[in-house]
Parts: sequence; C-alpha cells; structure tokens
Amino acid sequence: MAAGQNRMILSQCETRGIERLDVARQHGYYRALEKALATMTPDQVTDEVTKSGLQGRGGAWFGTGMKWSFMPKQPDPKRPSYLCVNADESEPGTCKDRFLIEHNPHLLLEGVLIASYAIRARVAYIYIRGEMWEGMEKLDRAIRELYSAKLCGQHILGTDVSIDIVTHPGAGAYICGEETALMESIEGERGYPRPKPPFPAAYGAFGHPTTINNIGTLAYVPWIIANGAEAFKKIGDPAYPGTLIYQITGHVRKPGLYECELVYTLRELIELAGGVREGHTLKAVIPGGTSMPVLTPDELDVVMAPASFMPRGPVKSGVGSAAIIVFDDTADMVDVALNIMSFYRHESCGQCTPCREGSKWVWDIFDRLDHRGARTGDVGIAEKVLVDVGDIDTFEFNKTICLFGCSFSWPLTVMIRKFRSEFENAEREGRPSPLPRPAPLPVIP
Repeated sequence: MAAGQNRMILSQCETRGIERLDVARQHGYYRALEKALATMTPDQVTDEVTKSGLQGRGGAWFGTGMKWSFMPKQPDPKRPSYLCVNADESEPGTCKDRFLIEHNPHLLLEGVLIASYAIRARVAYIYIRGEMWEGMEKLDRAIRELYSAKLCGQHILGTDVSIDIVTHPGAGAYICGEETALMESIEGERGYPRPKPPFPAAYGAFGHPTTINNIGTLAYVPWIIANGAEAFKKIGDPAYPGTLIYQITGHVRKPGLYECELVYTLRELIELAGGVREGHTLKAVIPGGTSMPVLTPDELDVVMAPASFMPRGPVKSGVGSAAIIVFDDTADMVDVALNIMSFYRHESCGQCTPCREGSKWVWDIFDRLDHRGARTGDVGIAEKVLVDVGDIDTFEFNKTICLFGCSFSWPLTVMIRKFRSEFENAEREGRPSPLPRPAPLPVIP
C-alpha cells in the first residue's frame, strides 16, 4: 500500500503566528494543562499517559507513563524532583526537534508543564543543542510569555502548583544526548555518562529524582490529555500508537519531514519522499540515523516500527531517531564509512578505553582505505576492532558505560559485511580520493 501522512503534530506547526502565546491560546493550547490541573491528580495524568501506550520518541521506545511512575509519590521538600527535557538533537540525519522548537514552542512547553505536574517536578530543565540558537531564542521568548500569563512559575493558574522552566544550552557534544551525560552537563560538569544504577529516578540531576524525556515525546502529551488515552490508542498500530516524524534525506526527490503512523514499510516511506532521484537506482538505506546499521534494497520491505528490528525482530538495525538516509548507486560506501567514523571519532568523550582508542584506530584504517594508503589486512583488522568495541552478533553493549561504542561499531561492522567488496577493492587496488586531503595543521613549537 502507498504510505500516507497523519500530520497530527506537523499540521500544528503550519498556523501563522503559532509561536506567539496569544495565537496559540486561540487555537486551544494550554487547555489540556488547565484540564490536568483542575480535574486530574498527578497520578491520574501518569495513568492516562500509560494507558495511551505513548513510548519515547528519542529512540529507546520505553513507555513514557511507566517512566513517570518511577518518580517519588511524596517528594522531599529539601530534595525536589526535576524534569530534564532532551532537545540536544545531535544524531546525524535528524532535524525534527529543531523544526518543532522553531515553529511551535508552545506545543512543546505545554507538554513540559503537564509532564512536570505528573511527576511532581519543581523545575524543568530544557537541554537544547547550543547551535540551535534561533530555536533557543524562540523558546526563551515563549517561556517569558508563560511567566507573564501565570502559566509558569509560582501558583500556575491560581493553583498550588509551581513549576519553573529553564533552558540550558549545550556545547555541541553528541554524548550529551545520553541522559546521564546530559545531567552531568546541566550540573556544570564535563559530559561524561554515569554508570547505572543508580537510575535517574532515584539519583538524577544534582542528586535529585529526575525524569528525562525527549522533546518529541512530550509533543504528544497535550493531545492525549485533551482527547483521552483511548483515542490515542486507536491511531495506527496499537502496539506503537500515535505517529512518528520521519526525517528522510539523501538521494531522494523530496527530502523532508514526514509524519506517519507506524504501519508502513521503509520502502513505502522512501516512495512517499518521491523515491530515488531520477536516473539512479537505490543502493543502501540507513533507517534511523548513523548509529543504526545500513540496509540493502532487498531488506526494505520491513515495517518501520521497533518490533521489526533487533532484539525484537529479525533485522539487525533499528528505528533509532527515524532519520532515514538514502544512498543511490553513486555512493561510495568507503567514503560513507569514513564520514561516519570521522564524526564518532570527534565525538567520543574519552571516558572508556574501547571508544577512546577504538574510534581512532578504526578512523585511521578508513582514512588509509580512502586515500590510497591501505595496508594488507586493514579491512579485517577494522572489523575485528569494531567487534571488540561492541559485538552486534551477540547484542553485546556492556563493554562501555554508555551505548556510544555500539553507536559506531554496530553500523560500521554491518557496512563492511554488506559492502565488503568495496572495502577490499580499496585495500587491494587503492584509488584516488574524490576530495583532496586537508592541509596538515601547523606545528606550534
């Protein structure tokens, strides 16, 4: 069947002036917040979101209501609870969070306030990628409007509920998209992931009970509270209700954001974006950002929902951030691998030896392959190092504190295996690089 959109979130971004509070309220914004504060207890809000089946849109697909339920029911006044909102959109290929922030900040802020009420949070920290300065300015402007309208701060809407919202710009570190590194950064520390346990609900930001939600998840919360859990459950696949914003880029005719129910195959979604550009054939697809293993054309008839991918399903890849990157027959997979590895080598926090050393070793090999300096056996060595960092065959991810190692080892292991001939040809024959190598940096005595 042909894929079709259900733009329940994106359509709300198309109203002229919707980023202003007066226009947003004319279109019904903050009525869900009023309903929650006036007629529902925090536990009832959590139960409604749990019944809706809403799952985290950041890539983990953990039940949102269940995550909220882990928070203390009787917060300690000396140790208040916090909500941390992950808007540190760093995965290559992703762009939906930036779009939502810049076009409809009040949709997100209403979700933040309802979530904060549900988990009894006193402060919500929105951790936003530092390069997204335009979106951060719009978000800060919208928050100031909320304070002026008594929709935020002390005694919201005349109730005894008080919630402050604070934006915290990141410094462009990919690792701070990991929830514990995000909290470390908010605290003013270096963005190092923390070992777990303790989990954030017990010991989070500043040592306080904390819930971390992706901003794309919270965008659905006002709709659920306004329309009810059962109405949300009826949208799309009951196992994964609601919609998902897919970001389709690369060699397609109509790259962009597409919001669909989670019932369509990857092939159908690519056709929705116009298919591969004219005169070329499809070669490979990364289904969920560069941390997800690549798929070949014969693997695209798989529904783009978590159940289709490992460990649940047979395909060794994942929905991830739903950033679909399409490659046609002009793509050189050795170049693609070097491009990906250059990113991960730069973004390693350096805390764990497998990532710190492994990312550099693999990058060195790919750089040699790409620039006619390969040594005999380089491809096999690269694959061995990648498996040592994280073995995709055994679903092994406990060699490092966080999943960063798997974020580059799994996809690049699969890329070598599926396109081995290209890597071996680069090792055996060498070839001119399509781009000149950068000049070496000057040596400073």
